[in-house]
Formats: sequence, C-alpha cells, structure tokens
Amino acid sequence: METEDINRLIRQLNANGPAAPAEETGDETLELVRGEEPLPPLAEAGSSWSPAEAPIVPALAALLRETARRGGTDLLLVPGAPPTIRLHGRLEPARAGEGPLGPSDALDFLAGALSPERRRRWREEGSVDLSLKTTEGRFRANLHRTRKGTAAALRLLPRRIPSLPELGLPEGLYELTRTARGLVLVTGATGSGKTTTLAALVDRINATERRHVVTIEDPVEYEHAHGLSLVEQVEVGVDVPSFGAALVSALRQDPDVILVGEMRDLETTRTALTAAETGHLVLATLHTNDVPQTVHRILDLFPPDQQTQVRQQLSLALSAIVCQQLVPRADGTGRALACEILVATDAVRAHVRRGSLHQLHSEMTLGRRFGMVTMEDSLASLVASGVLREEDARLRASHPDELAALRKKP
Repeated sequence: METEDINRLIRQLNANGPAAPAEETGDETLELVRGEEPLPPLAEAGSSWSPAEAPIVPALAALLRETARRGGTDLLLVPGAPPTIRLHGRLEPARAGEGPLGPSDALDFLAGALSPERRRRWREEGSVDLSLKTTEGRFRANLHRTRKGTAAALRLLPRRIPSLPELGLPEGLYELTRTARGLVLVTGATGSGKTTTLAALVDRINATERRHVVTIEDPVEYEHAHGLSLVEQVEVGVDVPSFGAALVSALRQDPDVILVGEMRDLETTRTALTAAETGHLVLATLHTNDVPQTVHRILDLFPPDQQTQVRQQLSLALSAIVCQQLVPRADGTGRALACEILVATDAVRAHVRRGSLHQLHSEMTLGRRFGMVTMEDSLASLVASGVLREEDARLRASHPDELAALRKKP
C-alpha cells in the first residue's frame, strides 16, 4: 500500500471514529482529548504573543477573586465537579449551587494564557505549567488532561516574599547563600513550598549583596525587582524552550547566582553541577522526599559508567540539601513546614564520594552543631510546640522509632 493510501485511510478512520477534533495553528496540529473544543488561535500564529497580553476570562477572574477573598490556597477545576477551593487544607465548593464543569471549561479559561511554546508542549505532553498575574496576586497554574476532559489546579502565591523564619526554616540557612560557589538543593513533593524557599533565599541576596542573579523557572512565580543585586528572570516556555538551553545560555551572562527551577533532566543536571563546581552559586529543586533519595536521583540520571565520576563531582559541588514537607496544623488553621537539612561537611562529602549514602542520615543526627536537622527532629519539635498532632507526625516520619525516642526525651 502506498503512503498516500495509508494517509487517506487514517483520515477516514479519524473522520468516522471517536477521535477528538484537531485544530491547525500555523504548521502545528493541536491534539485534543475527546469532548474538548479546539484552542482559540493566537494572533499572527502566535508570533506576537507576550505574557502581558495573556487575557483572563471573566468567569475565571471571578473564581480567582473568590479564592483570594476566602483565604484559599488553591483553586481546582475538574470536569464533572464544581469549581473547588482548598481552604486550610480542606476542599470546599467555590460557590454554593455552582454546577459541574464541562470537559473543556478549564481549557477555555486558560487557553489565552498559553504561549506558542506552551501550546506545543500541551499538544505533545498533555500537561503544561504557567502563571497568571491578577489584581489578587500571582497564581501558578497547571493545565492537564484527564479521561473526562481538561482539568487545572491554580495556586495563589503570597504577594510578599516571606522570610525563612516566617516559613518555619532556620535563619542560619541564609549563610548558605554567602558562599561564592556550590550547589544548594531544596527538595520535596509538589506543593511543599520549594519555590517559596528559593524565593526567600534570592530575596535575601537581593537585599544584602551586590551580585548578578539569573533565575530560570517554569513558570516564574515570584517577581524580584532589582535591589542591591541585579536579578534577571527567565521563563521556560516563554523566553526559552528548556531548562537545559536556558542554563547553558546563563553561563555566558556573567552570573554570580543561578536559580534552576527544577533539575529535571541529564543536560540540566550536568550543567548545574559544572556551574556549581566552577565558580557559581546554584540554587535548584528536585522532587525527592529525603536526603539519600536526593543524591540517588541525581546519580540515576547519569549512565552507570559515569556515576563514579559524578559522585566525585557532586561531593565537591554540594553545599547543602533542604528537604521539606507541609504538615497539617493541629488547630486546623493551615499547614506548617517540617524540614530536613544536610550541610556538606567533609564527612558528608566522603560518603557521597564513596556512595555510602545510607550513612547520610547518621551524619545529620551527629551534625546538629553544623546546623543539620533530621525530619524526625523537625516533626518532634512541631509536636512539642503543639503545632502538629503526634499521630500526624508518625505518618510523615521516615524513621518512626527515632521519632518516638525523641518524643520520650525530657
């Protein structure tokens, strides 16, 4: 069968079957899930799009206002359910009597805010992150496909960048930003406050030191005006196509500090390690839950025959790892932050170099004089202060026996 015959057959099957429609946008075809409406076209095939032009439709603007007015942290738009607000960790209807969302409502709300690059990623991956600037503040949004249509989660970001103590982190972490080079990793699950912690570190640098800071984020969540430092903010999907490309470019821009929103691939991780080793302070995030897992995740990105070399490189570049999680407050008024902090002492570097990563937890228990904290230390402290219930602490402890021993201490 000739190629043209095959293509004709595919077109006929698509026309007669249950497949979703597609929209031509320039030379791209946007693949849509069943029941979705096509994305509205961008002016001039997207060539003149800019973030400032991203419109917010009135229905979404009203929901965002309601989220902010009630003190909610998130707005969830899920097909088949009414718009929902997360309030103090609980889910509440956005409005009484609001009907369920249709399969394309979330897409209709956010399509105009998608840059050409984000439209491409939506077509290819079915999920995309973006940010919205409203009169209520900035919202970080994730648009994604489900079996019933398109859904979205929008998180309200604080108007003011909080300090580390306000977040529940020790003031001493600011000392990590005073070094000329090194790698500081902030890790945790999605929604655990990693970006806010990094913003607090950059804010302190900007207020106290004359340095050139380049941030690479997807999307940009906190905006930094120039202070004592010069701060350039680059948004993946708008200004550059990828973290890796942006990081390589940033190294040619005479930076002192580079913030990498996420070390999600081999190219980005390799470049970040090299930058941290050769004279830059690199702040970055990973989606890992504890210190050993964080080191494993970095090593696992590399081929096995390179991991010995990478362990050596990481042992020299690493300055600290901060693992954090948000836990429900005992009084039901929100969430508090629990954290684990590893500082790269000589002993820690030796364990990373040798690959004896199971010893890192022991180094944290012995390294309190260096500012190290285990997750169990943090959870026990929150329980002792009445912020966290003991049963919730046990659920979130990696070493429950250690937590129990800490709770028994006078």
